[in-house]
Amino acid sequence: MGKQTENRKAEHISICLEEKAQAIKATTGFENVQFVHRALPEVDKAKIDVSTTVFGHKFSTPLIVGAMTGGTAEATRINAAIAEAVETLQLGMGVGSQRAAIEQPKLAKTFSVARKKAPTAFLIANIGGIQLVHGCGVKEVKQAVEMIDADAVAVHLNALHEAIQPEGQTAFKGVLAKICEVAGELDKPVIVKETGAGIAAEDANKLEKAGVKAIDVGGAGGTSFAAVEYYRSESCSVQRFLGDVFWDWGIPTAASLAETTQTVKIPVIASGGIRSGLDVAKALALNACLASVCQPALKAAVKGAKATERMLSLLIEELRNVMFLVGAEKVQDLAKTPLVVSGKTAEWLKTRSFNVEAYANRGAR
Repeated sequence: MGKQTENRKAEHISICLEEKAQAIKATTGFENVQFVHRALPEVDKAKIDVSTTVFGHKFSTPLIVGAMTGGTAEATRINAAIAEAVETLQLGMGVGSQRAAIEQPKLAKTFSVARKKAPTAFLIANIGGIQLVHGCGVKEVKQAVEMIDADAVAVHLNALHEAIQPEGQTAFKGVLAKICEVAGELDKPVIVKETGAGIAAEDANKLEKAGVKAIDVGGAGGTSFAAVEYYRSESCSVQRFLGDVFWDWGIPTAASLAETTQTVKIPVIASGGIRSGLDVAKALALNACLASVCQPALKAAVKGAKATERMLSLLIEELRNVMFLVGAEKVQDLAKTPLVVSGKTAEWLKTRSFNVEAYANRGAR
């Protein structure tokens, strides 16, 4: 099982880098979220403060690199490059599922390199919700945390991915109870994250009641793991057929984010197709506490730490520019900035009985 997991992780990296594994017709919904330009911003761009504090940790910018990989030699290089960049920029990062290293301890170094390269950055360990149902417990979650000296741990939910994956596990019965158990036993914040299909208000509410400390929505519109498994599957197989049909499945990131932030009081992280500092700003304006970027970081990380640092620095400068143009002196001001939410995102939220008008009516007139 361990070697199989290792090989699968290597295939995931190559497919995400070399194939067109992004959503095709599905979008994040951020294109339907518009800021209101302020011709009189009344702020000094040079003095804008983009820092924030989440989980008691100060981030220079509300930006992390999301969980992507681990368990292979190439993953070691990728995690090292990302860690070096987030350490320099005082951000945070998550590692990929640590199942491979739990099964094969020799692979732990492909994950632990993150803490070696980022001694002060905020690091998030990672274990699959499905693994909690099938043998992993509090002991293994603590092992994942200790492996990278993590500040928090993410339990990822990937029902769509497992349903399409040839080796997928789909017996999800009892996963919420297991999450509740881990959240109650661990002395680190437990974050539950989706992996590209989004989190609905109903599930966000259950997760908050289960005791998780944050939710990462992982919405649709970015990398599609149905697409990734489409490329891994043999032609004419059931999995390839399913991958094609469910390529664009999921809740758009902006809609999932709005649903979740209007439902729970715990911190919410925006991920799923975040591609620019403008996307980051929109996510923060929709009340996310952090934004998480994955695919652009992966493409940069294979080129090294400096390329990753440049990419992240550009996102930060884009965020600062948005804040200047809407007159926001602090990151927290974005949550008070008027927005126009239209198109399919507005239709989704209205159909689901969520408040769209509140975004346009907030802020000083």
